[in-house]
Amino acid sequence: MSSSVKNFSVGYNPINKSNTFSPGDFLTGQITVELTDECKIQSLCVKLKGKAEVSWTENYGKTVVTYHSKDKFFSIKHFIIQESQGNNVIPQGCHVYPFSFQIPAQDLPSSFKGSWGKILYRVEANLSRSMRTDSKAKAEFTLIQKGNTDPVLMTPQHNMIDKKMKLFTSGSVAMDVSIPKTGFCQGEGIKVVASIQNKSYRDIKPKYCLYRKYSYFAKGKRRVETKDILKEEGEEIPSSAGQTVTKIIVIPSAETVSVLNCSIIKAEYRLRVYLDVKYASDPEIKFPIIILPASEGFYEEQPSDYLTNGFEAFPNAGMLGGMSFQQNPAAPEASAPPPSYGTYGLYPSLTGLDRKPI
Repeated sequence: MSSSVKNFSVGYNPINKSNTFSPGDFLTGQITVELTDECKIQSLCVKLKGKAEVSWTENYGKTVVTYHSKDKFFSIKHFIIQESQGNNVIPQGCHVYPFSFQIPAQDLPSSFKGSWGKILYRVEANLSRSMRTDSKAKAEFTLIQKGNTDPVLMTPQHNMIDKKMKLFTSGSVAMDVSIPKTGFCQGEGIKVVASIQNKSYRDIKPKYCLYRKYSYFAKGKRRVETKDILKEEGEEIPSSAGQTVTKIIVIPSAETVSVLNCSIIKAEYRLRVYLDVKYASDPEIKFPIIILPASEGFYEEQPSDYLTNGFEAFPNAGMLGGMSFQQNPAAPEASAPPPSYGTYGLYPSLTGLDRKPI
């Protein structure tokens, strides 16, 4: 920090216990400027921004190619102190400048961070002075897409497989599996009902795996990372026997919600149900799963005091000195649909899942 500017920071005020926001919410906060001497400035402004960005490199022999892409959702700027030729004078001391924004009420993807991409939302403050480097500050906030009413979320899923064993295992096994819907909240249990017929000469064991697949898109290429979130197994089913088994697979409450409405990033989930058969390839069934934010009751309603239109500064915010006392401390730094998996030969298309959420 140079010259008379001892501290320059920006923070926002949480509106619920989870410290998350959603499209249409109002975000209020403050810029704090601490000066050791009187200071002449050109302007003081604050921005509300949302964007997605991906980047990775690939080696082709001795050639290194960088794949990079950005998708800007919105950028809203407001001047706390209007631009001038250094005629704005702020006295020595600590000054707090409140601000308020409404997050655009549009189809925004939830916050996301992966190995090669991120979806970020933040407030940025900028203090401009003549012949000096600008003082900058930023604070990230978490945005969660809520209120999705797409009927595909409540669609039950059902599939079956009948496989004849070969090589070291003779006979056949059959599996008929169903789950009650497609969309599940963080922390919710997936009820898996499987009717299994073991007509082979070996014992078999049902197993379950919930995994995620993150995809990043740039310059007509895609980069993928997968990870198993959890694995569970059931009791063995003896040879020449049939059973109907029920298993509850609980989605971790901290798992990232699905991202299906960003042009360069996808966060998708699958539930894999399979039979562990010794000395044979395992018959399996995969279900697409959409992970939603924790139920609406988990979030508190935002205070009615915030329900104004657009930008509205707090009292005295337009004064050059702002409010000369320490207010709330700064918080820590916290489109088109993407191409279908069929485009890249990754997954077969899934009915309804490539649509934008309503």
